[in-house]
Amino acid sequence: MNLAHLHLVMNHVPTIGSVAALGVLLLGYVRRNEHLKHVGLEALFIVALLTLPVYVSGVAGHYEIRNRPGVSVDAIKLHQDVALFGFSWMMIAGFVAWTALWTWRRHGRAGRGLVPAATLLLLMSLVVMGRAANLGGEIRHPEITAAGAVAPAGDPNRFVTSAITQVAVYSYWAWPAAETVHFLGLSLSFGVLLAINLRLLGAMKQIPFADVHRLLPWGMLGFGANLITGMFFFVGQPQQYTSSNPFYWKIAFLMIAGANFLYLTVFGKAWDRGGGPVTRFEPNLADKAMAIVSLTAWLGVLYAGRMLPFLGKSF
Repeated sequence: MNLAHLHLVMNHVPTIGSVAALGVLLLGYVRRNEHLKHVGLEALFIVALLTLPVYVSGVAGHYEIRNRPGVSVDAIKLHQDVALFGFSWMMIAGFVAWTALWTWRRHGRAGRGLVPAATLLLLMSLVVMGRAANLGGEIRHPEITAAGAVAPAGDPNRFVTSAITQVAVYSYWAWPAAETVHFLGLSLSFGVLLAINLRLLGAMKQIPFADVHRLLPWGMLGFGANLITGMFFFVGQPQQYTSSNPFYWKIAFLMIAGANFLYLTVFGKAWDRGGGPVTRFEPNLADKAMAIVSLTAWLGVLYAGRMLPFLGKSF
């Protein structure tokens, strides 16, 4: 089983998952049920998180099949362009959904306009993802390709991903600037989650958990900065990543780190206020296990990222 097979297994997650999340959100509106909306936002965030390995495996699969008979490289490039737009919309929708969940946890209700915004963004990403899925089917089936669907041969920069590669390779400042933002985002995200998870493990007991939890959006901001700059690196020079095993370790660890954000946002034990502010609480075994798994995952992210130039001989 290669990465092209993995992509074929996973590529329906963004579309089918989006339909399911959208259905729950719309049902919440119809029934005026805030709990259903909450579940829909959680599902949206999970789908957004799973979209990352779907996109990465798709790019890696490109290099597995591009030289096979009957495969159109232009069709692959067009598919990747549309998938990148769909991925971007999905990430924005996931970020807005998480923000709604966080404000829900902090204030007992989602911020004004956040749930409708997340729903609209999800609908937009679903439309683009559906187009990307349709284009993916045309890669090995030219008989269903619509006339003029693929741009004629000419300027290689007619594709967005190719243009990003040009910037990444030939710009003197783009890559170093992105590296700077990437490391700042990593430090911010890891630092915030380190503090919160250590609090769950019993450190800093004199600080109310709610005060530490207030920092979580800064951690998500760092996570978002990492995602944007990381995707710039990946789209700009995909081959040096797709042929490196530590890169896939890093993606797996990032998925765990993303799940930790959701867990810290929706879990309820530490927020059982009992009519007053939380100053002391005893996290249960699941809380402590998640904290340990998260910290281990972030150490894995740091190690895998550092080993990219040394393992796999792709840099």
